[in-house]
Amino acid sequence: MAENMMPGGVPLGELPISPHNQPGPQIGNPNQPGNPVPKVGPNPLQKYFRQPKIYITLPSKGTYWAPGTLEIPENGEIPVYAMTAKDEMRFKTPDALMNGQATVDVIQSCIPNIKNAWTMPVLDLDTLLIAVRIATYGEKLELSTTVPVSNEEKTFTLDMRTLLDQFMAVSYDNVITHSDLKITIRPITYMQFTKTAIKSFEEQRIFQTINDTEMDDNQKMGTFNDAFTKLTNLTIGTIKTSISQIQVGDQIVVDENQISEFIDNADKEFYSAITDHIEAQKKKFEIKPMRVESSEEEQGQGVPKTYDVPIAFDQSNFFA
Repeated sequence: MAENMMPGGVPLGELPISPHNQPGPQIGNPNQPGNPVPKVGPNPLQKYFRQPKIYITLPSKGTYWAPGTLEIPENGEIPVYAMTAKDEMRFKTPDALMNGQATVDVIQSCIPNIKNAWTMPVLDLDTLLIAVRIATYGEKLELSTTVPVSNEEKTFTLDMRTLLDQFMAVSYDNVITHSDLKITIRPITYMQFTKTAIKSFEEQRIFQTINDTEMDDNQKMGTFNDAFTKLTNLTIGTIKTSISQIQVGDQIVVDENQISEFIDNADKEFYSAITDHIEAQKKKFEIKPMRVESSEEEQGQGVPKTYDVPIAFDQSNFFA
């Protein structure tokens, strides 16, 4: 019996309860049977979440968006939130900027009503990006330029609300009439725009590579012709994608293959009519330069009374 006793006559396994050996709190998996599951209520920090800063109306009015990719409130005004820290970092990733993923992610983060930004028509793109910048950094944008003649560096302040007003003042004309044909066009999506831009960049880089290599003239000419053909097909392919239907008399052609076959066999005048119209619509939604007036002192140096300051829209520094 003594062998099973501890000093002081206490049997093994029967230590007296003291402040040093009292049972502590049970730590284990709360999901195990018998363990209570703590209830998690609303996040007390929720009231500090970002809120809409501005509301905008899209130039397209949602017309050219695919079903289910955009939710437009009854009043037509879409809420825009400021960027998060993660959004800012996305715009500092060169690869994500190049392939368009950063732009898509940030737009969907800051404008939750947009469910798939890849399908947005490009005529809405600048409006959305300007709205995100205003919501994040405010309405003012600093522009630096070189003054004509004097070559002096000067900084101007642009109120970007004027840019939004500019886009609201124009509309997209989607119908062309040529001979007895009625052609309905649509703006390309951001996905199509990005793919075209990447392919165009790759082919133009080939041109530069040709000039920098020591290959013989025959090889250069062959490579150049191949790249030029790809660029030509790319341009024509974009035009084909922009045509949603062609109506002649009572017949309406919507089949993509038939439209493609027609473009390949149409005369130059028809193709030029379409490209001219598309280019005119594109220019409507380009950001116009800011017109500024020079001082009397500058005019005394030969500076024009008014001159234009280009508005650079490089996403790598526009959101900085």
